[in-house]
Amino acid sequence: MEKMEFTQGILAMEQDLRRFAYKLTSNRDSANDLVQDCVLQALDNREKFTHAKNLKGWMYTIMRNIFINNYRRTVREMNIIDDNYSIHQQSLIEDEDSDRFETAYDMKHLYKVIHSIPEEMKVPFQMFVAGFKYREIAEKLNLPMGTVKSRLFFIRKRLKEELKDFS
Repeated sequence: MEKMEFTQGILAMEQDLRRFAYKLTSNRDSANDLVQDCVLQALDNREKFTHAKNLKGWMYTIMRNIFINNYRRTVREMNIIDDNYSIHQQSLIEDEDSDRFETAYDMKHLYKVIHSIPEEMKVPFQMFVAGFKYREIAEKLNLPMGTVKSRLFFIRKRLKEELKDFS
């Protein structure tokens, strides 16, 4: 596929790319940024696209991967508990089932549910997901062990209720 044909093919699907980006981000500015990143990456990697492939599918895959990578980077950067420990929500999706997890759940809904959790419950949950034991969480947050267990129980219950339609 010639460079001109390739570029025209991308331009022809611009509205489809914008709709897909908006579906992923729910924000017009973020969707525009995502489309721009996707087009730039596609143009940089034009030689990897073969004529026999589906251009629209290839572009959607690039966009989806950029969105997931950006989300993971954001999660890593914003979850600092104190000066000594940085807790990554990325461990939620780093196991071998990550591809199934990402396709099985509406990621926007999952993130909305996690971010709606009150901060005093979210921090122990993030620490637990990152691999801390109950005792370690209680010591770090200066809470009784029973309080930590109670908060984790309630957050699991809330997540189970909120995400019951996705199982």
